[in-house]
Amino acid sequence: MVTKNSLGMTIFAMLLGGCGGGEGQVSTEQVSNTETPFNSLANDITDVYFSSRNTDCGEYGDTYRSSVRDLTRVLDFDGYLEIVTEHSCTISSNNIPNHNFNDSSANFKTQVAPVERIFNVDPYPELATEETALSRQMWDGVMLNGVVIDLQSGGCYFPTDPRADEYGNTEAGCPTGVSWRLVPLEYTTKFGVDVHNGHVQPDGSYHYHGNPNAMFDGAPTGDGSPVIGFAADGFPIFGSYIVDSTTGDYRKAQSGYTLREGSRGDRSDTNPGGSFTGVYEKDWEWTGVGDLDECNGMFYKNQYGYYVTDSYPYILNCYKGSPDSSFGKQEIRTSSVSHQN
Repeated sequence: MVTKNSLGMTIFAMLLGGCGGGEGQVSTEQVSNTETPFNSLANDITDVYFSSRNTDCGEYGDTYRSSVRDLTRVLDFDGYLEIVTEHSCTISSNNIPNHNFNDSSANFKTQVAPVERIFNVDPYPELATEETALSRQMWDGVMLNGVVIDLQSGGCYFPTDPRADEYGNTEAGCPTGVSWRLVPLEYTTKFGVDVHNGHVQPDGSYHYHGNPNAMFDGAPTGDGSPVIGFAADGFPIFGSYIVDSTTGDYRKAQSGYTLREGSRGDRSDTNPGGSFTGVYEKDWEWTGVGDLDECNGMFYKNQYGYYVTDSYPYILNCYKGSPDSSFGKQEIRTSSVSHQN
């Protein structure tokens, strides 16, 4: 069932438009609450669709909360998000989403835990002289529900690894600089993601590998889907829907990446062989057939932004601006009071 929250604050009303249902309901006895570490009067964004296309991170300044459930563990969590604007836009959260997670389709290797993070988002990002590649040492961005984006996997073709499957692939533990890195959402197991294309890092960090399937709906208005987050370089991340420049109708933005033609060559310890199927990053090449550039972004009304797509690279593939160092994967700590036992 879809409901609507009554929003009294101007900024909050700008940020959010309506509520989107999550996974199927779980019929069970409610687990008991414990003390929460944040203001209970903060704006509730549980299961809310975002609606604003404002690209200034500072315009979202406020405190937000959510009450969600790990559906498999039947364990409730409180999400916390604060956006503060002074010289820059600072986003602080405990990395718990605003929607339920870990449904029956998921296969998390690690259990979700609150992880406190603080990111600095440039409110006035500028295009750099050249693109910057994504890095396994950085979070790629942060959504407006406080959850991080981490698109590159730790999996690859590594046939000499004892964990490798019959195809020579392993989902974790690959060294830096491997040639054939796996694309999680293209791989057979999809790396155990849930219906929100999220799964968990060893430290308990829930993160997205693609469309969150919760933050924007399929009924866009105005100029298309809303801003749902910010990349590490400060440029906004929009949902999927754009206005077709020819027809004026809404449609999903199309990635400019297509599968390479031909084959990878013969299988060896350094080459998986076979045809290009999309399971590896190197299976894809940018051919410019869609709407978006190599980084999965485009200009619209003089504003650059990245767009969520249904195919590789799903959110972004490089940075058009300069990523902020606060998105580096520094040592982090897990909170012990943000979930309810």
